[in-house]
Amino acid sequence: MTDENPFILPPFEPPNPLRLPCVVLAVSLGVALVGGSWMYLARGKATSAAQIARQDLKASQARTAALEAAKAQLEAEKTQLEADKAQLENVKSDLESEKRELLKSVEVREDEIAELKGIHDKIQDKMKDEIARGDIRLEQAGNRLRVVLADRVLFDSAEVQVAKRGEEVLARLAEVLAGTPDQEIQVSGHTDRAPVTSKLAGQYPTNWELSVARATSVVRFLAEKAKVPAQKLAASGCGEHQPIASNKTAVGRARNRRIEILLTPMRAPPGTAKSKVRAGTAAKTGSKATAKSNANSNKTSSKKADKKTDKPKGSAKKPQASKAH
Repeated sequence: MTDENPFILPPFEPPNPLRLPCVVLAVSLGVALVGGSWMYLARGKATSAAQIARQDLKASQARTAALEAAKAQLEAEKTQLEADKAQLENVKSDLESEKRELLKSVEVREDEIAELKGIHDKIQDKMKDEIARGDIRLEQAGNRLRVVLADRVLFDSAEVQVAKRGEEVLARLAEVLAGTPDQEIQVSGHTDRAPVTSKLAGQYPTNWELSVARATSVVRFLAEKAKVPAQKLAASGCGEHQPIASNKTAVGRARNRRIEILLTPMRAPPGTAKSKVRAGTAAKTGSKATAKSNANSNKTSSKKADKKTDKPKGSAKKPQASKAH
């Protein structure tokens, strides 16, 4: 047995010519495998990124659409708010106008009440004796003044024409009424429930006709003899249908037989401002000196006219009275 020397190298063997291509092939396959894996992973990452990008794009488009819708909604709300604002401005303007009209109405009503209060006081002073006896009553409610006259003051029993004592009473009352150009004067006749007397039944079958006839007599006296402007006067009859007391007693029936004179503010015709009516009133109710001057001028003109026609003053009035009939 021979000992082997470890310090002696084995004999050199030349490389196998087929071994090198296998190695190269193995290395190439490894490189290809690694590259393919890397590309696969890179492709997966790119696909995921693209999907995320598409999702982000869709979300962004959705947000954009929502913002556009919100913008359109806001624009619509803005337009509506502007329309509401314009409407509110119109309403505000209308309210301001109504407020001004209301204030004017209140002022006019206060003036009317004050004017009627002045008329009330004048009538009370003129008719204090009749008021004290209970023959005349004054009733003021707001801008309405009612003068209630018992029939015994104006008419004789079973008569429709104003008696002499009634003419004297109406003449004093007319001094106040003629100076109220801003008032309408409604004269209404009232009776009790008793049937019309045989003396009058032929001409006035019911209390309706009798009450109208008496109211008309008062109106004619006021217009023709007391010079109250006829356009302010109106006559009506209520008969027995508006009693103010019981018809079961003599006292109640006496109260029901009456003439009522109702004063109310004269309303402006359609299209005429109330201020113009009141302006005319102010012009008519000027100073006493102006009124006297106008009266003197009228008297002078009347005298001249009488001289030209050679007729007495009273003769000019008779044709007017016949026309009134």
